[in-house]
Amino acid sequence: MREHHGDVFTDPYEWLRDKSDPDVIAYLEAENAYTAALTEHLEPLTETLFTELKERTQETDLSVPVYARHSGPEGDSAWWYYTRTQEGAEYARYCRAPATDRLAPPSLDAPIEGETVYLDANVEADGHEFFDLGALAVSPGGHLLAYSTDVTGAERYTLRVRDLRTGEDLPDTVLDVAHGACWAGDGHVFYTRCDEAWRPYVVLRHRLGTPADDDAVVLTETDERFWLGVDSSRDDRWLVFGSGSKLTSEYRLLATDDPEGTPRVVAPRRQGVEYTVEPAGDRLLVVHNDGAEDFALAQAPLDATSHTQWEPVLPGQAGVRLLEVDAYASHVVVSLRRDGLSGLHVIPRAEDGALLPGADVGFDEPLFTVGSSGSPEYVTPSIRVEYTSMLTPPSVYDYDLASGGLTLLKRTAVLPSATQGPYDPSAYVQERTWATAPDGARVPMSVVRRADVALDGSAPALLYGYGSYEIPVDPTFSISRLSLLDRGVVYAVAHVRGGGELGRAWYDQGKVLAKENTFTDFAACAQHLVDAGYTSADRLAARGGSAGGLLMGVVANRWPERFAAIHAQVPFVDALTTILDPELPLTVTEWEEWGDPLHDPEVYRYMKAYTPYENVTHADHPAILATTSLNDTRVYYVEPAKWVAALRATAGATATRPVLLKTEMVAGHGGVSGRYASWREIAFENAWVLDQIVGRTG
Repeated sequence: MREHHGDVFTDPYEWLRDKSDPDVIAYLEAENAYTAALTEHLEPLTETLFTELKERTQETDLSVPVYARHSGPEGDSAWWYYTRTQEGAEYARYCRAPATDRLAPPSLDAPIEGETVYLDANVEADGHEFFDLGALAVSPGGHLLAYSTDVTGAERYTLRVRDLRTGEDLPDTVLDVAHGACWAGDGHVFYTRCDEAWRPYVVLRHRLGTPADDDAVVLTETDERFWLGVDSSRDDRWLVFGSGSKLTSEYRLLATDDPEGTPRVVAPRRQGVEYTVEPAGDRLLVVHNDGAEDFALAQAPLDATSHTQWEPVLPGQAGVRLLEVDAYASHVVVSLRRDGLSGLHVIPRAEDGALLPGADVGFDEPLFTVGSSGSPEYVTPSIRVEYTSMLTPPSVYDYDLASGGLTLLKRTAVLPSATQGPYDPSAYVQERTWATAPDGARVPMSVVRRADVALDGSAPALLYGYGSYEIPVDPTFSISRLSLLDRGVVYAVAHVRGGGELGRAWYDQGKVLAKENTFTDFAACAQHLVDAGYTSADRLAARGGSAGGLLMGVVANRWPERFAAIHAQVPFVDALTTILDPELPLTVTEWEEWGDPLHDPEVYRYMKAYTPYENVTHADHPAILATTSLNDTRVYYVEPAKWVAALRATAGATATRPVLLKTEMVAGHGGVSGRYASWREIAFENAWVLDQIVGRTG
C-alpha cells in the first residue's frame, strides 16, 4: 500500500519488483512462454523480415578511416582509425593502420597495409550472453588503450588498459565504473562511478601501475539532482568536468599536464542556467541560456572563473536552438536546430583566433538529419559530416573548412533483397505534415511511404512518438523499415511537445505540469493521419520506448479507439511509483523533468491522473506488446510487468485483443546485444505489428 498527500493506493502487483525471488523469475518466464505460444504463427514472417534485413545489409564492411596524430614521450605517430564488421560476427573489430599522408586515406576497397586489430569485441564478448563496450580511448601518446565492458546490461563496467604495442592488457583493472573514461597524458585515466541510484556522482583518477583501491577522488557531487562527467579537450590540453541537472550546469577545467591538481570552476552554477564549455586554443567558447531561451554562443578568457566574463559571439535567436560548439584552430562549428531540423553553422577564425561571420552548411532534401563527428585533430583542414534522411542512407562527407565543399566519402550500402529487390529511393516519398493539437498548437510530423500508396485511408500505418528530455526524433534512414514500407505501411514520426524538435519552448510545453501536451499532441497526430487519408484507425499502430513507452501507456488508456495495436518498448508506465521513490534511478535526478510528487501535492495529483498503470480502465484496448529487459537499470522490468497484469485483469474474459509481455532475461535498457540478435528482435517486433495492421500474410 502507498499513501501520499491523502491518497491511498493499493498495488496488487508490487510483489513482481523483487527479481531475486524465484517466483518472480518463474512468472516472467511463464509470460515469455505465453507470448511465444501466441506469436508462434509469426515465425515464418519473422524469419522473412530477418532475412530481408540481413540481405540488404553490407555485413562485411569498413567505416571511413579517421586520421589522428599522437605525441608522447616515445615520439610522434599518426594513425588511421576505423572499424570493421565481418559477415557472421556479432560485434565490430576496432582497427588502426599507420598514416603517412593525412590527405591520402586508405582505400575502402583494398587491404590496408599495416592494419592492427587493437580490440575485437567478438573476442571480448565470447562466453557472455550480453556484451556492451563503454569506454574506448587511446592515450595521447598512442600506445595505450583504456576500454570498459559490461556483460550483464546493468551499465556497470569494468575498466582495463591495453598496451597497443604488445596487445596485452596491463594489470590495471577497475571494477564498477560508469560509461566512459579519458586520459591525462599517458599515465592517468579519469572515470566516473555511480551511486545506488545509478547516478554518476564521483570522478576518480587512476594512476597506471597502482592498485585501483588507491584511486583518488577528484570530484564528488552531493546534490542528488546532478550527474558528473569528464572528458578531454580536442587539443588534449584540458580535462573538462561537467556537473549537470535537467535545468542547471557547472563546468571545471584541469590542465592535463597537472593531472593531480585541483579542477577550476569556469562559472559557478546558477539555478536554471545551463552552459557547456569548449576550449578553443587561447579562449573558451560557451553555449548558454543565460537570457537566451534557445541558447547563445559566447567566448571567455581561458582562465575564466565567472559568467561575467562571457562575451557574446552569436546572440540568442528565438526559434534557432544552439546545441553545441566544436572548436578547431581555423574554424568553429556550431550544431543547431531550426524549423524542426538539425543544422551546422561554420564560423571561420582570424589569425589571432577571433571569430568571424559564418554560414550554414546547406542540403537539398526537405527532411534530413545532419551532424558533425568533426575531427580528433585541433589543427585540421577538414571535418567529417554525417548526413541521412528517411530516403538517404547514412552518409559520411569530408567538409573542407576553407572552401565549404562537401565530398562524399561513403554512403551506407543498401543491397538488393531476394523478396523485395533493389532499393530505389525514387519509389518512396518523404514529407512533412502538421497536426493541430486541442490547444491550437501545430505539431510537425515526418512521414515516409511508398509513392504508390493511395491516400484513401486503406493503407496500414505505424506512428512513432517520444516527447521527453528535449530529445528530438529526427528523420533518419532505416533498413529494417524498408520491409514495412514495401508492404504498404506508412511510417510516421510525431514530433510532440516535450521533445526538442522546435526549440526550448517546445520542450518546456511538454514537461512537469504541461506533460499532458505530449499525450494530446500524439493523439492529434494519430487523428491527422486518418483525416488526411494516410490510414484508418483499425489499421494504425503506435510505437514508443522508455519515456515514449509512458506515452504508449497513456494512449492505450485514453484513446484506445484510435489504434489497432501498440508496441511499448521498455515502457515507463508506472511513473508515479518510480518518481516517488528517491532510491530508484529515475527519481531525484528526474524531478526537474516530471515534477516532485513526493513533496508537491499538485505534482502528485497531476501525475496520478496520467500514470498508465494506475489508470487502466478500458476493457477494449488495442492489441499490446510490451518488451523489456530484466537488467534494465533505467526503467525496471517491473513497470511493464505490472502494467500488463493490470490490463489483463481489467479486460478479463471479454478481451478480444492480445496483451503480451516479452522480457529479455539477460539484457539492459537497450535490449539484446549483438547485431544479429538485435536484428532478429527487430524482425519479431515488426512481424507482430504487421500481423495486427496488415494481416497474417504480412
